[in-house]
Amino acid sequence: MEHEVRKPSISWLVLLGAGFAVASTLLLLAGPVGYRFGILPLRVALQILLRWGAYAAIAAAVLSLAGLIVTLIRPRGARRGILLGAASLLVGVVLIGIPGRFRLVPPQPPIHDLTTDTQEPPEYEAVVALRVNAPNSTIYGGKEIASQQRDAYPDLQPLILSVPPPLAFDRALATARERGWDVVAADAAAGRIEATDTTFWFGFKDDVVIRERPADGGSRVDVRSLSRVGRGDAGTNAERIRAYLDALERRQQ
Repeated sequence: MEHEVRKPSISWLVLLGAGFAVASTLLLLAGPVGYRFGILPLRVALQILLRWGAYAAIAAAVLSLAGLIVTLIRPRGARRGILLGAASLLVGVVLIGIPGRFRLVPPQPPIHDLTTDTQEPPEYEAVVALRVNAPNSTIYGGKEIASQQRDAYPDLQPLILSVPPPLAFDRALATARERGWDVVAADAAAGRIEATDTTFWFGFKDDVVIRERPADGGSRVDVRSLSRVGRGDAGTNAERIRAYLDALERRQQ
């Protein structure tokens, strides 16, 4: 009777790493999807599912790397599971970056209202009606918030354009639309544009007001970006203002 030749099994470390990669994927999808559809409260989605998704991603990367090492030191004919281990390692490493984007331990200062003019911030008018149920107020926090912003984001400054106000307004409006924002109001006479931007993962609604004024023979553009929910914003509003002003500045080059 011939003995059946058993194929070498895949390392249990590789299999476990793959399992954690799948678990991490599901957790990281469940948080944003559950919040967007109103199934999960923000705290559960952001602080529990996203956090445990990060832990699972780390476990996937560590176990998959260990499994690959174990597999590679086997005899050549017994190296099963290399592709699975490599794929799980890659997935784990990529997924670690997603929760990292939200900085589960929020940086200081935990502010959510950023502006290029902390002395006289642009004011919201048209979007106020859209924020009726929003926890965060449109009233600027004053000197305390301004001081925290200057320490954390000293680069947020007004943009001076070498074009007259009417042309500056048109460019500012076109740039807002190019960013994919939902323009709520555009008042050329007042030099004010209001818009709403929706974040990719959780669908957070953040409101932006752009103010354009004559300055130094050209125009001065100030921007304010404010989250509707959350004490901190993980730097999202500052990044939005920078990206907008960079895009606007490129229009005059």
